[in-house]
Amino acid sequence: MARRRKGRPVNGVILIDKPTGITSNDTLQKVKRIYFAEKAGHTGALDPLATGMLPLCFGEATKFSQFLLDSDKRYRVVAKLGERTNTSDSDGEVVQTREVKVDRGQLERCIAKFRGTTDQIPSMFSALKHQGRPLYEYAREGIEVPRESRKITVYSIELIRFEGHEVEMEVHCSKGTYIRTITDDLGEMLGCGAHVTYLRRTGVSNYKYENMVTIEHLEALLEQAHRDEIAPRELLDPLLMPMDSAVQDLPEVNMIPELADHVLHGQPVQVFGAPQDGIVRMTSGEDRLFIGVGHIDNDGRVAPKRLVVFRDEVEEEDK
Repeated sequence: MARRRKGRPVNGVILIDKPTGITSNDTLQKVKRIYFAEKAGHTGALDPLATGMLPLCFGEATKFSQFLLDSDKRYRVVAKLGERTNTSDSDGEVVQTREVKVDRGQLERCIAKFRGTTDQIPSMFSALKHQGRPLYEYAREGIEVPRESRKITVYSIELIRFEGHEVEMEVHCSKGTYIRTITDDLGEMLGCGAHVTYLRRTGVSNYKYENMVTIEHLEALLEQAHRDEIAPRELLDPLLMPMDSAVQDLPEVNMIPELADHVLHGQPVQVFGAPQDGIVRMTSGEDRLFIGVGHIDNDGRVAPKRLVVFRDEVEEEDK
């Protein structure tokens, strides 16, 4: 007898509005249990302090989560001037207090310096790993680990509000950008120090803000399904977005089912009108069934890179 799988084969992406005070992995596990999903993963951690858009991938969609990890992000951040903390946010300990002598003109000039491509050294309180352990574990032990700077791009950073010692900004940036580090660096530029008191991710890739759902909403739907004695999937699954929503930015290569079958068996194929190079989103037939992500090989053929495995949602155990 085949071993019974734990959970059901859910496929798709859901945008969770992560609450403050819990980790991204805690959020993932809560939602995975609600959906009774066999497999799930998130697409880049948010700090426990942070709230907002956290795309979760279920099932076959987890194969394409890297594309969301690599995508642009948008944030709304509130910083407090005059205090620097060891974590660069309000979850840490205040390590320095200084007088604030900042006017709006000086603030806007300093903010402008962050626009464009720069080098950023990740915080010791980040989830980046060193010798298999996240940096924040070393930081909690008082150990400083050498970190290499990384290229980041801030496409836009705008001052929204400056009241008293509070600064509110909107940031559109590339992957791997630490808003806490930008805030800490801004505080040093201003000579008074600063740390993050509020951080909300408002965008990932091209996903719409209004498509986010809360854990509380999912729990309410689960309870409703139990009350109404219907399968929870009937209420929960309509909230899922297609798995290829994670790769919508990639150029599409649509092919006839016969060619798609070759690709699904690992064979590169020649497709008229395909791009000359790069990564592509592959679809099959007139209904444009998403079959995976491919790349253009040296012979100009579409070669499979990551493929969707199709199987029935309900499978009988082998006798």
